[in-house]
Amino acid sequence: MCWFACVFTVNAYIDGLYCGRENCYDILESTRDMTKNEIIKNYRKLARQWHPDRHKTEEGKKEAHEKFQKIGNAYEILKDDEQRVDYNYMLDNPDEYYSHYFYYYQHRLAPKVDIRIVIAVTISIVSVFQYFGAWSNYNAAIDYLCKDPKYRSRAIDTAMKENKLSNPSMKGKSRRVKIKEDEEQIIREVIESNMDIRGGYQRPKYTDVLWIQIIFLPYYLLMYIVWWFQWTWKFTIKREEYGEEEKLYLIRKYMKCGTTQWEAIDEDDKLDYLDQELWKKDNFKVWKQQQDEEMKAKLAESARYKSYRRYMKKGGPGQISFGPD
Repeated sequence: MCWFACVFTVNAYIDGLYCGRENCYDILESTRDMTKNEIIKNYRKLARQWHPDRHKTEEGKKEAHEKFQKIGNAYEILKDDEQRVDYNYMLDNPDEYYSHYFYYYQHRLAPKVDIRIVIAVTISIVSVFQYFGAWSNYNAAIDYLCKDPKYRSRAIDTAMKENKLSNPSMKGKSRRVKIKEDEEQIIREVIESNMDIRGGYQRPKYTDVLWIQIIFLPYYLLMYIVWWFQWTWKFTIKREEYGEEEKLYLIRKYMKCGTTQWEAIDEDDKLDYLDQELWKKDNFKVWKQQQDEEMKAKLAESARYKSYRRYMKKGGPGQISFGPD
């Protein structure tokens, strides 16, 4: 019986895990019944005793260094409550070989920083880039419209009608520069106030930021559930007629448009969709097929598309080319 118990205890130690083939408690001259403070006291005593600087000979320093490392490793394991529980479990259940590896490396490879802080910082960084990126897109769109002759001319006409363009009381070169600067600023303001920019270049709103979306997620979920029950009750159970809003929703759903894509569609086009009754599935399929056929016809007449088709027939990106045909 004693022989069996000895073999059982030896098998509890695994190379590469915790203190290897040695017992962490024995290394710290401690027992499993000791408190954390008692173990810390033993560690400090042994650390002072086996510190390499307290030994003068090379052989003594080498031996002390190895012993000091073992003491430090055993202390790191036993001072952590979770690792100590896992280590005691390994001693009591040596047959669960693979689970011991899992628990050991779970603690060793786990991030030292609170995962909640990592997630919060990541969301904050994404939100900042998202917000300023949206402003960059919006300003790029305004700059383009300011340079476009058609929109620039309309903006100047609007500014003249509203008496916004006036000459400053300056003379010479500085006067011309001032007039130019004021004119550009007024044109930009007129375009910003009159142009309805939609899609990915629309004016950014704080409600589109990721942090705000996450904060209001429970509210959005609640509103969706309420909407779903209302839709089911009105149109599935009571079989009521669709209103204009519901018809546009079905059309958008069939077209698989996101919010930004749908907002970018012109209002006249949406009215045309309603006139064609595209909220009806059969009508939408016919319309979609016609759109696909028209697109194919346009592509067939496009010189660039023909060149692309020849390129793909010759092997596409994987072909070897020695110059233009």
